Amino acid sequence: MRNSIYHSILAAKAENKQGIALLIDPDDVSVEQCIALAKNAERVGIRYLFVGGSLLTTNQLEDVVTALKTACSLPVILFPGSSNHVSNKADGILLLSLISGRNAEFLIGQHVIAAPTLKRSGLEILSTGYMLIDSGSPTTVSYISNTNPIPANKPEIAACTALAGELLGLKLIYLEGGSGAKNPVPEKTIQATRSAIDVPIIVGGGLNTIEKIKTAFTAGADIVVVGTVVENNPSFLEELSNL
Repeated sequence: MRNSIYHSILAAKAENKQGIALLIDPDDVSVEQCIALAKNAERVGIRYLFVGGSLLTTNQLEDVVTALKTACSLPVILFPGSSNHVSNKADGILLLSLISGRNAEFLIGQHVIAAPTLKRSGLEILSTGYMLIDSGSPTTVSYISNTNPIPANKPEIAACTALAGELLGLKLIYLEGGSGAKNPVPEKTIQATRSAIDVPIIVGGGLNTIEKIKTAFTAGADIVVVGTVVENNPSFLEELSNL
């Protein structure tokens, strides 16, 4: 398996270089829009392209990944919602284990189903502890996964959960508020998690202003993820160029 993506994340972290990932949901954009987004994302300094969502209702995943790879040189990383969301056209995959929940299907079940396909795919496997943090309203991912998010006012629970994931050997910790979250992951939750673990931290959900993104970075995020805000307002990419 390739490991260049993870090495680049570790190298950036060692140099205190934080980065932004653009999340593209194949259900929400056309192939033509993907091409434009990819070109603009690379131009303004986006570091990674994540592709996926909790529930894919179209068959565009393969086409979207191919279009992104054609349009730019950024790493294209799958952000899967199930074992079906795999394409060997991508560069890597966040192998998400939902460690904040107690649903075995998303802790290990879907992974068992996908394992043979992933082994053959040649994708770089980025084992990731995925943690849902309460964002003030129900989200698709909490509904689909049938799990409760960690309370927003309990940073110590988030920190201990992340530490458990690190001790289990997970390479990344992803703090998630959910697509279009009402509130982003709280600053104190990111700070507590950063203090507890050494592996890189990804933060996503509800980061729809430059101020919120800066707060996440200051609190300790290595990578922040933007998605819905760019889908609704593609010009937001221009604002991100200042970061």
